[in-house]
Amino acid sequence: MNELVGHEEAWREWNSAMGSARMHHAWILTGLKGLGKGQFARAAAAALVAEPGLAQPPVDMHPDILIPEHPPENKEEVKKRDEGQPYRRKRSIPIDEVRALHRRLTTRPTLGNRRVVIIDPADDLETGAANALLKSLEEPPQGTFFLLVTHRLGRLLPTLRSRCRILRFNPLTDAQIAVIVAASAPQADAATRAAAVAAAEGSPGAALDFVDQDLGKLHALMLRLIAEGDEHFALRGALAEEIGMRPDRERQQAAVGLARAVVAAQLGCDPRRDGAVIDAHGELVRLAAQLPSYNFDSGLVAMELGALLAGLAMPREAA
Repeated sequence: MNELVGHEEAWREWNSAMGSARMHHAWILTGLKGLGKGQFARAAAAALVAEPGLAQPPVDMHPDILIPEHPPENKEEVKKRDEGQPYRRKRSIPIDEVRALHRRLTTRPTLGNRRVVIIDPADDLETGAANALLKSLEEPPQGTFFLLVTHRLGRLLPTLRSRCRILRFNPLTDAQIAVIVAASAPQADAATRAAAVAAAEGSPGAALDFVDQDLGKLHALMLRLIAEGDEHFALRGALAEEIGMRPDRERQQAAVGLARAVVAAQLGCDPRRDGAVIDAHGELVRLAAQLPSYNFDSGLVAMELGALLAGLAMPREAA
């Protein structure tokens, strides 16, 4: 599977644990978002519940692989779901989902002797839900294993972390991400693929999100701003036009993420401007954190990005 490229070490550790006499009952799969941890969890769960000579249903339909979901946002969304329409989900996993899970765990596995619970991502557990899950981790039913996928390990309760074995997923190399992008998005042109790899920061999932945003021209403009500066604001205007007059939040976030990656790549290229690079990267991190909550004017966001990038250009006499 393309999503699992680069995780050979994680597979070795998992397979070694499966072959041991006593396998730990609870695991945390941690690493950057978009590395394929969720796909790994599903593949690992399928291997764990498999019984020799017994055909197994697909993971998402398997009675012994339980994956609590983000439920519909409200009653109106519940109605849409029941009618088979697209619906909005809650941002968090509430305690009711974990309580329903507990009720399932009082029964025996259906097809074999093992059952797997996947929480993906565990970052989204409400506090009450996390505390409720802790009870199962402390006294797990026989044959039950837990796989907690997390993008930010520090957000999990210390009591949850202390009861789990941690399996770490490292960022992929640019070469590995380029292979995944080429295989998963063959329709993308070379500039778009290059921008996606540059912005991915080790995450193939992030790279594919960037491909969807078609950021090749935006990437080229950002590199020009750093190389040439923007004395007459022409490049900043082009940057704003390329981002769009009314971009949705996802495109704004993609633009800021790309700028952050472009700036990060400048560190160490010229020691004279490393301080400015660090300051600009900090401002971009701050802006990225604020975008999901604040309704910024898209033109102002583009101008701020352009100013930060142009500020890294060396004066011509010093260059």
